Amino acid sequence: MRQTPLPSFDQRVILFAGAYGSGKTEVSVNYAMQLATSQNLPITIIDLDIVNPYFRSREAAFELETYGVRVIMPPNEQCYADLPIILPEIRGEIERSEGKVVIDVGGDDAGARVLSSLADAFVPLGYEFLMVLNARRPFTSDVAGSLKMMRDIETSSRLKLTGIVSNTHLIGETTAQTVTEGYKLAFEVGKAAALPVVFVSAIIQVVEQLDANVVTAPVFAMSRRMLKPWEEKAKAVRGL
Repeated sequence: MRQTPLPSFDQRVILFAGAYGSGKTEVSVNYAMQLATSQNLPITIIDLDIVNPYFRSREAAFELETYGVRVIMPPNEQCYADLPIILPEIRGEIERSEGKVVIDVGGDDAGARVLSSLADAFVPLGYEFLMVLNARRPFTSDVAGSLKMMRDIETSSRLKLTGIVSNTHLIGETTAQTVTEGYKLAFEVGKAAALPVVFVSAIIQVVEQLDANVVTAPVFAMSRRMLKPWEEKAKAVRGL
């Protein structure tokens, strides 16, 4: 199996944003879990996704907590609200000086808008703001569309992107070719935007098949954590 270290960043706050269907929540959840198992630091994940009714990091709250990850999300009856609920503890967590914070931002520019009221909290200590790019989604299937999406996210959030995560996938139909083609697009987008491709993410089985001579960026191996409601039911029936 291709072995690469967990991509790490000097900044303590790491934000993942992207178009609807990019897989940014899967990346966020997997990254937070792996941080928790690889570093002796407090790890927090903040769910700021107000767009997607299914794949939100709050859906994996129980599993995250078993890894020792603190989950910040709208409480109780507001948990599934699609309104930009800003909790005071979110700003407090961003401004703290210890541990790592992973933030799952809502899809596209509409989801990123919730960050605008918190923008001043990020700037003093710095941050990593990563665009999760899936070349198989309609609005990010070419360089021009990807650049527009990135500009829109920056405008809405009032924050500057610092890097790109190549996460091209077709869920269960993803192949090494799918991931490789996505990486090539992400590389071109990165050149046009003057941003690095900080890592390529894919499920473990596909990572094993990637050619290190072609996909030269760091590789982040993930497991599927975010399941559709009917998949969760099937998993419960099997007793998994």
